[in-house]
Formats: sequence, structure tokens, C-alpha cells
Amino acid sequence: MSDEPQQRSQGWAPREPETGPSPDPDPAAGPRTGPGAGLDGPGAQQDPKGKGKGKQRPKRTGLRRLVPTWRMLLGTVLGTALFLAGLFALGYFLVEIPSANAAAIKQSNVFLYADGSQLARDGDVNRENVPLTHISKDAQHATLAAEDRDFYSESAVDPEAMLRAGWNTVAGKGRQSGSTITQQYVKNYYLGQEQTVTRKVKEFFISIKLDREKSKDDILEGYLNTSYYGRNAYGIQAAAQAYYGVNARDLTVGQGAYLAALLNAPSEYDVTAHPENRAVALARWNYVLDGMVKQKWLTRAARHRVAFPEPRQARGSAGLSGQRGYLVQAVTAYLTSNRILDEDTLTRGGYRITTTLQKPKQDAFVKAVDDQVMDRLDRKDRTVDTYVRAGGVAIDPSSGKVLAMYGGIDYTKQYVNNATRRDYQVGSTFKPFVFASAVQNGSRTEDGRPITPNTVYDGTDQRPVRGWTGAAYAPENEDGESYGDISVRTATDRSVNSVYAQMAVDVGPGNVRKTAVALGLPADTPDLTASPSIALGPATASVLDMAEAYATLANHGRHGAYTLVEKITKDGSEEVELPDRDGTQAVSREAADTTTTMLQSVVDGGTGQAAQNAGRPAAGKTGTAEEDTAAWFAGYTPDLATVVAVMGQDPDTGAHKSLYGALGQARINGGGYPARIWAQFTRDALEGTEASDFDLELQPGAEETYDPGDETDVPDTTGGQDGGGTDGGQDADGAGGSAPASTNGRTPGQSRTPDRPDGHTQGRTDGGTGTPDRTTAGTTGGTPTDGGATGTAPADGATAGTTTGAGPTDAGTTGTTAGQGPSSGVTPRHRRN
Repeated sequence: MSDEPQQRSQGWAPREPETGPSPDPDPAAGPRTGPGAGLDGPGAQQDPKGKGKGKQRPKRTGLRRLVPTWRMLLGTVLGTALFLAGLFALGYFLVEIPSANAAAIKQSNVFLYADGSQLARDGDVNRENVPLTHISKDAQHATLAAEDRDFYSESAVDPEAMLRAGWNTVAGKGRQSGSTITQQYVKNYYLGQEQTVTRKVKEFFISIKLDREKSKDDILEGYLNTSYYGRNAYGIQAAAQAYYGVNARDLTVGQGAYLAALLNAPSEYDVTAHPENRAVALARWNYVLDGMVKQKWLTRAARHRVAFPEPRQARGSAGLSGQRGYLVQAVTAYLTSNRILDEDTLTRGGYRITTTLQKPKQDAFVKAVDDQVMDRLDRKDRTVDTYVRAGGVAIDPSSGKVLAMYGGIDYTKQYVNNATRRDYQVGSTFKPFVFASAVQNGSRTEDGRPITPNTVYDGTDQRPVRGWTGAAYAPENEDGESYGDISVRTATDRSVNSVYAQMAVDVGPGNVRKTAVALGLPADTPDLTASPSIALGPATASVLDMAEAYATLANHGRHGAYTLVEKITKDGSEEVELPDRDGTQAVSREAADTTTTMLQSVVDGGTGQAAQNAGRPAAGKTGTAEEDTAAWFAGYTPDLATVVAVMGQDPDTGAHKSLYGALGQARINGGGYPARIWAQFTRDALEGTEASDFDLELQPGAEETYDPGDETDVPDTTGGQDGGGTDGGQDADGAGGSAPASTNGRTPGQSRTPDRPDGHTQGRTDGGTGTPDRTTAGTTGGTPTDGGATGTAPADGATAGTTTGAGPTDAGTTGTTAGQGPSSGVTPRHRRN
């Protein structure tokens, strides 16, 4: 070993001392001051506790190298905090409070027909600013309870809510709020409504500055004067006038709470324009009142005394008179419900919206309603005529484009759009969805027979449904009529409730509901419940909803959601993206086409014969709501699907009213005025185009026609179901209907409804129901499930058949007379045909 001292390696642990004398220190290293002064000295190596100053910390190895030390974490946190503080300071000094934006001077939106001609402008802003002292304390507290209960005690911003809203915006979850009143005021007055991160950042800094420069009262006053309440009302003073005809200083607790509830969804919560949303609006109203109690702005006893203040009927802007207001309203609802534009953004204006509506067809719809109904009303001498309303929608089945819409007599006189409202029962226009579901699901009757147009059912009045585990249900047929054994096709022609209620059970009410939604009815349609009654149409879908569903049937079962908009541009250049409209096969082509051939039969010889006046091959179904508050005709040609409804509503209270006696008729049925409007509109709308027949692919067993009535004299009741006959005999002078203009594009087959031997005719000449008097309307023999029935129709109209087919002994009824039924499960008489 060399006598030279060993050189120390940097970073290595010191060696154990060698035995023997220690070598002299290197003179270059300098003098030592003690035995342990040097790093390599024995003093450092022999520290009994191992804590010599020269000891090195072992290096971090393996995965430990990836874990930051506490020094690193602390440095990162402090650095980030300093960075954010710098950004905050920079933003605070750079972002100035801007001048008021265009919210106070709203631009108009321009609505165009499909050909580019102007449909409407949405009018001027309805705004009147008032000081906070001119707004009732109850209304102020209601607004705070609805939007920001800690407004007077909290800071100007809520960082947690802002981060949540910003994240949801980036994630594409639509409009998210949670902002304080200060932030909402900044958005309303100084910024725009765009849901962008940039706007959120500006809103944050401006809110902080504003909170330092203005009092809380000033900010609340500004918020109440810039908020949108629906009905084109900006600010609480305009809203108080629009909804209650009072000044803001006179608003009561209930009224203030309702206006505060509107801030959450201004148009949707208008209970007069959207009565179907009443439950949701009332829930929000109650939330506001409960908040006032929680904040001690209202005593619990006083809260229980508050009754919901019904807003008055709305009146549209004079610039939106006639149909224009309804069309603008429908297009606006389409844009907001499909999240193309939110309501706040749209109401600020500057958009040029090209619709799918075609002006010639729009004009044709108005003329058809005027010619067939409105021009025949006598509002002076018949009070019931003041109740008459009408709604209609026409859709191109192949594209889903809405081509025409009739919303009401005049938007300035009747604010509610009859084409889009969801508060009238659709009646028997729902029945085709039951049959389509049967074919789609390969359903069979309770005794195992496949359901086709020729399947025979028991059409006895008030026949209890079988196979249903719920409450007993035995629906009544129109006017208590019993039919005995009857095919599905004829039951559809005559709209037989007992047959379709049983079919709904055979198919499964849940399957029926699923099919209806797939065809186009919204899943949240009121009263669309999975029970046997679903077949009779208690659901309150809109005319537009039904037109979409019937358009799906016309398009061979392929569904594409309707559209009202072709193109949107902002400020003349920027184009707004519209959603894709890729269609889906809602039901099989066989299911849709077989339903179509059934509905052709309704027009050929059933309750919809008035539709033949369109002069084209047509398929359709009539319907009547409970207590005759609405009558429907829904139908289509290969080129156009159209639904028409005539409704009854009190013009002052908005309550539904029966139409008994309207237009001088005993009843208003789907086969009368609605079918006549449909026929005139369809003829005029398609004028100049070549008529084409339906191209149908039917389910096995549907091509040939069979009915038990072909073997016997079946009572002719086409005049008794939905105003059957040619046009229901509903001419203004009480005369019977005119003869059909065509044979619906095909050669009629064997008549399934022979004339009665006692001289009753299909049409009605007395303006009555068209149902001849009978001494009995039942059968005297049994009605087997799978057997036929034979018999003759006596001169007095009674049906005295005897059974010839064999069937289970418990499948028939003996001696059933009109108005009688099973001792249990009998329901009140309803008119849904």
C-alpha cells in the first residue's frame, strides 16, 4: 500500500480508520485546530452518536425519488399562490367596468319563411325602469329567496359556484348557473349571455369592482330592472303589468313569488301559455315562499294563507298579430328546448332565422280553418261559439320539416299556441299506436292468435279487459254501442274502445307506451301511463307531437325529430350550428305500413270519410276528448302528414269547455270539422303536384280482408262514431254531408258496413249524433271468443243475433243491453272516439 494519504472521494461514506499511526496531514490542507476539525479527521469518524457535522444524508432511491418532499410541496403552493395573486391583481386592474351593453336596447330577431321572405320581427323591448323604493318589499324578498338568499351578507362572487358553472360549460353540459345576484346583474347589464369562460372571467372581476363601488340596494335595483320575465317583459315593472296588470309597488307576496319563480325559466313557467308545465311552475313558486319563511321574511301562518295568484291571459305584441306570433313562439321554443340557443341569448336579438315554413302552405292552412270553422261561428248569438279554438301542423314525412302551422285565430287576441299546447286529450287518434305496437312486438291475443287487421275481438260495450292484473277496467264504447265479434280493421273504422283496451293488454301497456314514444311523442307527455286506458287516448300530447308521430308512420316507421329551422346567422355573418337529424327506425316497416292500410280503411268507409275530399290516397284517424272538449283528425298522404284539432276553451278563464252545440251542431266530432279542414288544406297544399299511392309492405295475413260482418247483416254505425258518414253531416245549415270526392285512390272492396234494413243512412241529416235509436244494443246469445255471430237486424234497430261458433262458455255475454255492463269495473261514459 502506498505511503501517500488516501484521497477522500466526494459524497462517499468515510472509511474505517486503519491501524497504526496516522499520517501527517497534507500541508496544503491547512492547519487543523483540533482532533475533529477536519472532515476526514478521526473526531468525525468516532462520534459515538453518529451525529458528526460531516455526515451525509443517504440518497433517495427507487420510487421514493418520485414522491415530492415537504419542501417541494411548500414551494409549489407558495409559488402557485403568488402566481394566482399576481393574475388576480392583473385582472382586477385591467378589467374595467364597461358601459351598459345592448341589453337595454335590444335588437330584433328576424324570422324568415323557407323561401327567404320575411315572416316576422319579434318586436321592441317592453321595459320600464323603476327605483327600488317603487318595488314592493314582498317582491324584493321573493326575488332574494329565489335567487340569492344571502345577498346582503355575502361577497359579490361565489367562487365555488363559478368553478362548477365553468366546468359544466366546458364539459358541454349546457347552461349552468349558481351565480350571485351581483354576477347576474353584471351579465344582464354589462356583458352578454354567452356561456363562455372568457365572459365568466370578466363577470368575476367586474362583480368584485361593482360591489366595492355600488351599494347592495343599487345592485338589487339594477338586477330587478334588467331581468327577463317572459312575455317580452324586461324588468319587474313590465312583468307586473304583463302578468297582473299592476305596478311593481303593488305586487303581493303571491304575485312577487310567481314573478321570482319565472326568473328560473321565463317562458316555460308561464302557466297560461304552457298549462302542461303548471305543476313544475307551482313547485318553484312554493320553493320561493318556503325560502321567504326560512329567511324570516314571511311568517309560516301568513305563508299558509297565500293562494296561487293566477296570471291574466297574455296579449301578444301588435307586431306579431295573426299567425306570426304563434310561429315565432314555436320557433323560439324549438331553439331553446333543443339547446341551440338559450332564452336569454335569443331575447337579446341580432339573429336571422330561416324557418322550414312554406308561405303558400301556411296561407292554405289559415284559409282552410277560416272556410270550414271560423267564418261559420256565431259568437253573438251562441256563447259556445266563443269557446272554439283550432290548431294544426303539417310535416313533410321524409324530412321531418314543419311546413305549416296554425296556432289560433290571432296571437294578439289569443296568446296560447293551440299547435304546441299539451293539455287536451288526443282521444282515439292514439289507437293506431296500439296496433303498430302489436305488429312491432309480434303480439297475440289472450287465446294465442296473432294480431292482424283481420283478428276478431269481442266488441261488446263495457267488456272487462282480461289478463290485466291491475284494477278492473271495462271501458264504454261510443254511445254504449255493442258490436259483438268484430275484426280489428272494422274496430278501427268504428273506433271501438272495448276492442282496443283489450288489445293494449294483449300487447302490454308498457310496450304500447314505448312505441308511442319511439314514434315521436315526448316521454314526459302528461297522462301517457302504461295501463289499459292508454288505448283510449287520455294522454295530452300536442298537435305538433301527434303530427311528428303520424309522420313517422307515413315514413314507413322511420322517425326523425321534427325541425322548424333551416339556418341561423348572428349579426348577418356568423352561422349557428344546428343539430344533426339522423333518423332511426322507430318501428318496422311492416308495423308502420300495416297500420297505414288500416287507416286507409278509416278514410274509405269509417269515421274519417270526409278526408276523401282531399282527392288523394289518404290514411287517417279521428278522435274525441273526454266530454267533447276537443275533436281531432290525424292523417297523411305519402307526401304530407297533418293533424288538426278543434278545441273548447273559455276566453276569459282559460278553462276547458265542451263543444256541445258549437257551430249549431249537437256535437263536434273528429270526422266532421277537423277532417274537413284537413281535406281542404291537404288538397290546396299539394295542388300542382302529382298524386301518388302508398307503397306498402304488410305483415303476413293483412293483405286479404275478412270480417265476421261479411257473413251477416252488420249494423251500420258509421254515423255514430266520430261523426261518421261522408262529413258527419255537420254543414252549417244542418244538411247531410256531400258525397266523397274520390275513392281514396283505390277500388273499393266489399262493403264492410251494409246499409241498415230499417232505412238509417250513413250521414246525418238532422245535425245530431247520427246514432239511431235502439231498443237494445246488445246480443241475445253468447259471444264466444273465437266464434262468429249470426243474426238479423230487426226493423227497430235491435240486434238479435244467435251464436254459431263454438267458444269457451265464459267468453260470451247473455242478454247484454245498452248501458249495462259487468257489476264491477264500470267506468263513467267518456267520448274518446
